[in-house]
Amino acid sequence: MANSVSAPTRWQRFRQSDFLYYFLHDKVAMFSFAVFIVFFLAAILAPVLSPTNPYDLTSIDIMNSELPPSWLPDGDSQFLLGTDDQGRDILSTILYGSRLSLTIGFLAVGLQLFLGIIIGLSAGYFGGKVDSFLMRFADVQLSFSTMMVAIIVSAIFKASFGDAFYSEYAVVMLIVIIGVAEWPQYARTIRASVLAEKKKEYVEAAKVMGFKAPKIMFRHILPNCLSPILVISTVQVANAIMSEAALSFLGLGLPVDQPSLGSLISIGFNYIFSGSWWITAFPGVVLVTLVLVINLLGDWLRDVFNPKIYKG
Repeated sequence: MANSVSAPTRWQRFRQSDFLYYFLHDKVAMFSFAVFIVFFLAAILAPVLSPTNPYDLTSIDIMNSELPPSWLPDGDSQFLLGTDDQGRDILSTILYGSRLSLTIGFLAVGLQLFLGIIIGLSAGYFGGKVDSFLMRFADVQLSFSTMMVAIIVSAIFKASFGDAFYSEYAVVMLIVIIGVAEWPQYARTIRASVLAEKKKEYVEAAKVMGFKAPKIMFRHILPNCLSPILVISTVQVANAIMSEAALSFLGLGLPVDQPSLGSLISIGFNYIFSGSWWITAFPGVVLVTLVLVINLLGDWLRDVFNPKIYKG
């Protein structure tokens, strides 16, 4: 009697996958992932790692404003990277600001993903007038930049509910603004994948078996479209973080009492010519590094899923 061979577990299949092999043989990808994990963990553990709480007004002394980094003359060992114009520790604001920026980036991409998947699947699967209407709607959406949408939405909400309401729900507003402004990128890519997948035999077999359209779309077609979605998601997280930073820099983002990386750069820009360069420089370096490593990971994922590059 032949010995039965147990099926490999998911972990064993992952360890033997091409994905892990290419990752372990790409130093840039490993370094970028390691840097991103450091930023991610530092943001999550901001309340534990931060020397002070920038949201706690009782811990802020205005007399400590614009102190240089600790290694420069007149620096204070209590503030490693110096302080801003309000006396807040720059290191603490960067940690808390990174958490807000990453939160907005991931949730905005989640909203983009939700809208893009539903609209892209519907357009590609049903075709015809549904496809034409949804794609023309996407074209109209693409004609409006994120900044234009942000200006319109923020102006409407501020005029309707006042600045206090907008400040209280600024994080939610930014997630909605960035998510609504960028979903066509997903919809177009998913639609193209669906147009190729719906002609294959497994879709025809599902139709013959009597499966309804939603089940075919989400249970059968969507899993085969995950590769381009994963690549776009990585790039879009970086774009969302940059969009939030740009909006905050223009005064359309988070209020002063909720420092994101963009708002920190905006605050410090007013003082850079007076010699307090560190208020803008350190948040700027963190923002550029964070976006860079995410983009590098996105480029690596694009190459991994491109058989012409890795499987020649």
